[in-house]
Amino acid sequence: MSRNYDNSVVIKPWGKEYNIFRIKRKFAVTYLKINKGNSTSLHCHPKKKTGFLILSGGAYVQLGIYKKNTFYYKPMSILVLRPGLFHRITAPKNKNLFALEIETPYIKSDLIRFKDEYGRRNKGYESLKYSEKLENKNIIFSLPKANKPNIYKLNNIKIVLSYLKNFNDYKNYDDKSVSIICDGQLTEKNGRTVISTGEIVRSYTLKKLGNFYKIKNKALIIKATKLKRY
Repeated sequence: MSRNYDNSVVIKPWGKEYNIFRIKRKFAVTYLKINKGNSTSLHCHPKKKTGFLILSGGAYVQLGIYKKNTFYYKPMSILVLRPGLFHRITAPKNKNLFALEIETPYIKSDLIRFKDEYGRRNKGYESLKYSEKLENKNIIFSLPKANKPNIYKLNNIKIVLSYLKNFNDYKNYDDKSVSIICDGQLTEKNGRTVISTGEIVRSYTLKKLGNFYKIKNKALIIKATKLKRY
């Protein structure tokens, strides 16, 4: 798709979303808000892998075309969906839903709607006429320097974007944070890939895997930690 959405907030019938971080066509993170009681279409992405980190509000997620396969995901829950899996996300009736959506690779046009409450079943992704310009209040992630992480706060979640060569600095296995691999691979000795770009995992899982497998060169990681309320 030739349209550039990087500086736009796309207005949806159920809320809004915008690209908060992108690495060319390889990887992208979308920050989305679903208004309370609203749902996305029941849709799939045939070519790209998608994932979600629920930031706040909680989410009801339908997996597949049958409504009975709907499950509740609380804040800091993670999902990784294979290409072609139909899904629908619904915000609770009394809370707005905020989440990060991960797509690998970045293809906005890779969208098929099975059901849609807003008359978009046979339509593609929204054009830029359904958008507004980003404002200064809209947080955008930027590439960090090699030895200096970029730190952000989003929906009471601390976001650290940094390059890592290993997971030695990660906390012990009681760490409740989540890690998103933006670029890079975890490989075994013979070079086979164990985990790659676009995966979302518990940080303690990465630390444990790091005892057996190694980061190839370096990896760009988003680490998300829920901040304590006082």
